[in-house]
Amino acid sequence: MEFRRIGGLPPYVFTIIDTLKIERRRAGADVIDLGFGNPDIASPERAVKKLAEAALNSRNHRYSASRGIPKLRVALADLYRRKWGVELDTDTEVINTIGAKEGFSHLMWTLLAPGDACLVPAPSYPIHIFGPLFTGANVREVPLDTGDTFFDRLVDRFEYSWPRPRVIVLSFPHNPTTACVDLEFMQRIVDFAREREVLLVHDFAYADIGFDGYEPPSILQAQGAKDVAVEFYSLTKSFSMAGWRVAFCVGNAEAIAALAKLKSYLDYGTFQPIQIAATVVMNEDQDFPAEVRDTYQNRRDVLVRGLSRAGWDIPPPRGTMFAWAKIPEPYRHMGSVEFCKHLVNEANVALSPGVGFGPGGEGHVRFALVENEHRIRQATSQLRAALSELSGAP
Repeated sequence: MEFRRIGGLPPYVFTIIDTLKIERRRAGADVIDLGFGNPDIASPERAVKKLAEAALNSRNHRYSASRGIPKLRVALADLYRRKWGVELDTDTEVINTIGAKEGFSHLMWTLLAPGDACLVPAPSYPIHIFGPLFTGANVREVPLDTGDTFFDRLVDRFEYSWPRPRVIVLSFPHNPTTACVDLEFMQRIVDFAREREVLLVHDFAYADIGFDGYEPPSILQAQGAKDVAVEFYSLTKSFSMAGWRVAFCVGNAEAIAALAKLKSYLDYGTFQPIQIAATVVMNEDQDFPAEVRDTYQNRRDVLVRGLSRAGWDIPPPRGTMFAWAKIPEPYRHMGSVEFCKHLVNEANVALSPGVGFGPGGEGHVRFALVENEHRIRQATSQLRAALSELSGAP
């Protein structure tokens, strides 16, 4: 049978390393997995207890509201008011989605069609590329840097694209590169979008994970942002609730209405006890994201120090739960996939190959800070022993 849409998908590069990791573990090796960005921090105890309590009530087992129950949307609006000083109309500017990937993909269906164009930073989290591609749109990648360089590249790519892009995808702090921007950048991109009548879609997955005093800005803090921007906020990283699939799309009312209309045909919303638990945790566990941030910052410091001792110096990331590193020069000829295979086989450490985030990621690897400090320290020690051509190796 010939299938539609999936035929053009490239092999999922990450499965190569994952398969090798599984084979090594079956053979008895203790492989430390710093590849898959799957948060290991336990979800808030308050959320778990509220979920169990709400699940015992049979009234919560029925179909729920596709947009999210009212109290959930109010809790999200209160969070944005506290954290970023942004006011949101819970009826027209907030919608609950079943995770940010679901919301992003479905939003792309409402914004793009075959023949349309979309700008996406490169390298990129895969759904930011494939969400637009699934609609049949053309994706124009913009090499990622921060500040003036990236902004100027983006403007050039927009001006010289035909047809003119209808959507610009952004995500800061950025996965996989960990690039960060300030509010001034957000204001510049909003001003540009208002002049060119293009919609900005900002994936704010790491909204609460900024290090060394850095506070990631919401794009909605920029003046006039609601005219041209929507933003996805998720409980996945901030509240370590990855499997719960609770996220929101907020901002431009027309885009929110379009997404709501499409979702009304596709789903009946998240299981209601999950929505109730998410409401409670946003209202009552307001300090939890800071605890998550501090945990990741401590792990980052252990990783950076350990790699430095191994002779592999990398810049400390300012945000996200990742570190993005150039492959050390003596091993660069291997490419990211073969280098990661080498590390699994020789160091029992699994990383994500940079090329899995698009051609612009080649020559790099991504570390996920999803193990405790002891395990990360152990991983850097094993890397030091395996990377014999580095100056810090024994």
